[in-house]
Amino acid sequence: MIDTDVVVVGAGLAGLVAAAELADAGRRVVLLDQEPEQSLGGQAWWSFGGLFLVDSPEQRRLRVHDSLELARQDWFGTASFDRGEDHWPRRWAEAYLQFAAGEKRAWLREQGIGFFPVVGWAERGGYTATGHGNSVPRFHIVWGTGPGIVEPFARRVRAAADRGLLQLLFRHRVDELVVSGGAVTGVRGAVLAPSDVPRGEASSREAVGDFEIRGQAVVVTSGGIGGNHDLVRQNWPARLGPAPQRLLSGVPAHVDGRMLQATEAAGGNLINRDRMWHYTEGIANHSPVWQRHGIRILPGPSSLWLDATGKRLPVPLFPGFDTLGTLAHIGQTGHEHTWFVATHKIVEKEFALSGSEQNPDLTGRDVKLLLNRVRSGVAPPVQAFLDRGEDFVVARTLPELVAGMNRVTGGTPELRLADVEREVVARDREVAHPFTKDLQVTAIRGARSYLGDKLIRVAPPHRLLDPEAGPLVAVRLNLITRKTLGGLETDLSGRVLRPGGAVFPGLYAAGEVAGFGGGGMHGYRSLEGTFLGGCLFSGRVAGRALAAAL
Repeated sequence: MIDTDVVVVGAGLAGLVAAAELADAGRRVVLLDQEPEQSLGGQAWWSFGGLFLVDSPEQRRLRVHDSLELARQDWFGTASFDRGEDHWPRRWAEAYLQFAAGEKRAWLREQGIGFFPVVGWAERGGYTATGHGNSVPRFHIVWGTGPGIVEPFARRVRAAADRGLLQLLFRHRVDELVVSGGAVTGVRGAVLAPSDVPRGEASSREAVGDFEIRGQAVVVTSGGIGGNHDLVRQNWPARLGPAPQRLLSGVPAHVDGRMLQATEAAGGNLINRDRMWHYTEGIANHSPVWQRHGIRILPGPSSLWLDATGKRLPVPLFPGFDTLGTLAHIGQTGHEHTWFVATHKIVEKEFALSGSEQNPDLTGRDVKLLLNRVRSGVAPPVQAFLDRGEDFVVARTLPELVAGMNRVTGGTPELRLADVEREVVARDREVAHPFTKDLQVTAIRGARSYLGDKLIRVAPPHRLLDPEAGPLVAVRLNLITRKTLGGLETDLSGRVLRPGGAVFPGLYAAGEVAGFGGGGMHGYRSLEGTFLGGCLFSGRVAGRALAAAL
């Protein structure tokens, strides 16, 4: 039996932030995780490191005019809150917007976190001004990507351990919350066998003992359900079509949802469980770290997007415009994959890959390597997929390309050359003159009016069948799990609520397990760059509020 002030369950980003804040306030903390020490930082370590900031110096240097009012319009137009249980998610969304437009950047700079100077434009929307999407670029990439975000908080946690205020316990799996007199007073679980598997690989679940830890409070920061495909399918909403049978995993297997279930069983209120965020541009990793390991293509707007039968996706479902709208459309097609058709010229300019390990220049803070992003040529991580990826086809002619696409899928369904050619040729006609009725062509031209896109993100408009832009490239795109948007309902101090709205004494939650704040501060959709930021913000809020309350 261990006694402490606070038990933090989960050593991902939110857990590190909450534990660091508690220890810096002089509280005794035990930080637990079921994974081995080499996985410290959880999902955040693997991330591309994108953060949502509003009216930043990086935006202003690129002549991007942003404001809290515009960000609020975009957020609430995207979230589409429409439920009675959205009371706290709405309040968390407003608090997070204030943070992103206020002290967030300065606070991160104090931690030693810097930013890549070009701001990305994610989730562009394509609807009305009050609808889904970012009106301006807001996706700020951390210099060092995911590891660069994890590093300062891991350092603060280890410093607290050196001072004797914090104890790190790895391979400790919490199975239940201890509830006494209506309040949470600790945790119980199993000690798992030691494991030396590399970061992200599946570790043993062999139990070699048990444990119990008592504390004045417990903070749950255990993440979502993206690695548990059965749970994803169980919660899959009908509005996104039938639950997919073939899914890639954008997160390691330990993102299993166990603590969501354990906390609900103890009496915590779990809301918006059908709200989730999965990507449509997944490709199977040629060198997988975990089972069904998928990487997401972060696309520019130029690739021609076809469904599994060769039919073009409808407006405004262009690459990078509306993730969940595209996911819902795919669910109605009767097939679970789609295709990008592009040129070598598009691939070298527009294909980026999500993940710290897929961006060695940004992750390694390598300026010399980074310069290659503005030069011609395909980035080495992308080239590796062109050479070895099972979802990629490269060909000189369209008939050869379509034949290769059918080989990838085994002809299920079989693509007809005439159907693909009709879409490609019609699109190419629209590029051949300065006028167009094709809104994707309009969007490409509009994107290049933004300096950041013109420099490193969007290729000059050209015909797909232009031999000077070749060879042709096709990519089979798979559905890939990523984030849970719903979660444990919390108030603005991070206190978990019971069904009916009463505070559950002694229990706090932060990060993805709390829907990044309130039980779902994103509503139905994300503006991107808001998951890491939600972990940072909710972890800080819970840590500071609990430190003051003890």
